[in-house]
Amino acid sequence: MSPLIKRGTSFPDVKAAEKIEGETLNAQFETSATATSSEPQRTPPGAGTLRPEDTASERSPRTTMAQSRRDRNSWGGFSEKTSEWSSEEEEPVKKAGPVQVLIVKDDHSFELDEAALNRILLSEAVRDKEVVAVSVAGAFRKGKSFLMDFMLRYMYNQESVDWVGDYNEPLTGFSWRGGSERETTGIQIWSEIFLINKLDGKKVAVLLMDTQGTFDSQSTLRDSATVFALSTMISSIQVYNLSQNVQEDDLQHLQLFTEYGRLAMEETFLKPFQSLIFLVRDWSFPYEFSYGADGGAKFLEKRLKVSGNQHEELQNVRKHIHSCFTNISCFLLPHPGLKVATNPNFDGKLKEIDDEFIKNLKILIPWLLSPESLDIKEINGNKITCRGLVEYFKAYIKIYQGEELPHPKSMLQATAEANNLAAVATAKDTYNKKMEEICGGDKPFLAPNDLQTKHLQLKEESVKLFRGVKKMGGEEFSRRYLQQLESEIDELYIQYIKHNDSKNIFHAARTPATLFVVIFITYVIAGVTGFIGLDIIASLCNMIMGLTLITLCTWAYIRYSGEYRELGAVIDQVAAALWDQALYKLYSAAATHRHLYHQAFPAPKSEPTEQSEKKKM
Repeated sequence: MSPLIKRGTSFPDVKAAEKIEGETLNAQFETSATATSSEPQRTPPGAGTLRPEDTASERSPRTTMAQSRRDRNSWGGFSEKTSEWSSEEEEPVKKAGPVQVLIVKDDHSFELDEAALNRILLSEAVRDKEVVAVSVAGAFRKGKSFLMDFMLRYMYNQESVDWVGDYNEPLTGFSWRGGSERETTGIQIWSEIFLINKLDGKKVAVLLMDTQGTFDSQSTLRDSATVFALSTMISSIQVYNLSQNVQEDDLQHLQLFTEYGRLAMEETFLKPFQSLIFLVRDWSFPYEFSYGADGGAKFLEKRLKVSGNQHEELQNVRKHIHSCFTNISCFLLPHPGLKVATNPNFDGKLKEIDDEFIKNLKILIPWLLSPESLDIKEINGNKITCRGLVEYFKAYIKIYQGEELPHPKSMLQATAEANNLAAVATAKDTYNKKMEEICGGDKPFLAPNDLQTKHLQLKEESVKLFRGVKKMGGEEFSRRYLQQLESEIDELYIQYIKHNDSKNIFHAARTPATLFVVIFITYVIAGVTGFIGLDIIASLCNMIMGLTLITLCTWAYIRYSGEYRELGAVIDQVAAALWDQALYKLYSAAATHRHLYHQAFPAPKSEPTEQSEKKKM
């Protein structure tokens, strides 16, 4: 008998106990399964909805039901203690919700959560489907997330006529709240991808994307530009969420952000972005342009019209926007009501929202998301799948993580920079003109000391001129431009020194003089070595002399004709190096040797008595 079996217990008893346990577990399983199947299945909109890949696990009681069993004791029998256990296939039920994929760190750098992005877009059900990416962007605290949650209600209940839901039901989905502080940061996407059949029967994947609002108190202009540009590059439908009106600064910011996005993309002859929708919230002038898409189209046509009497700056903004997007439209939406704006406890219940807003909301959301309105994401004319969108997301974020792109600047900073650069250019031009009058092309050679004196004098005058110009940004901001001016003037001075030296006949004759010296030295050495019978050395010197003579003739031709200037510059450099490294050192050594010789062997001096006697005579 095995020692693991408790004494006094026979094998039949053990088998009977196991049989009883199995029957008990089967009864529990059937009871639990019956209870599970009898519960009504309700799919609430927003949070709490299962992703497509989770629905199979929801339907299988085996994967979600905890089971109980009696524990065996150390002898193989059953104890009175029972324990709960789960099947190895059990997985926690995952509810749909917003997932942060672009994270803005405290140091204003960006990080992409690739794992979350892959988990959503590379699931087996959607990864090879063509994707429609819908994004909402704009200034912070203007109701972007609030709007996104109504989009979610529509996507979950679009086949229902009354998709907006119960009037007493709170609005859930993307996180939102009232107040003046920001709620959303970076870029969030909904964890469930919606599969929609278009009118042609093709099934596409719809991705909803919420973005951080621009120009909040904790974000730099680069943060805002990057988030807006990245969402525009990724989306096929970009909703530009505005409040009350489309103002000129809204268009200028759109121009800046889209250009920042276009810089990061490859050069293309096509328009870089697809659909742009101006969503004007809290529209207060329905007597001029009615609510909805028709009034919005007329309003936008007037706002984006390019006319001859407009200033060039205004024309450029509008031309740029038209050149960036394939489709541009507009929708005018009324104010949701004072209860929404002033109630700190407002939770999105429709009963507290004005009827006019709900009426137009029921038109807006299907106008954006109905199958006939969905635009498949395209890049360079190629339709993109969810798998491809992941790769583009990764490629674009790498560009914005690096330093390849210029950092966008505020209007004040850009104006101050232009102002200071203009002052630098004026002061530099003044220095340049006066130096031309002193040592320009038709002026004779000027002594180096005099040239340096004039340079210092004119440099001081240019600095005074720069400081005298009224500039934006303050003294601290202008200091680096003053340093830039001084550096550029010093570089100009070096060029004037070279230009002035070229007028010096001795400086200009350095190359031929050096070559003549080489010819003379090799000629003398060749003659001496040939006389004493060292024919090899004599031949080598004759060859060097011949090559040097050819080089001298070539240099003379280049100077005369102006052709082959690069070759002439090389000859000048070789001659200068030969002079500095060999001939000049040889001359210095000879001079030093002569000086030491005179010190070692001074000339004899006559005695004073003899000189005085000669003078007397």
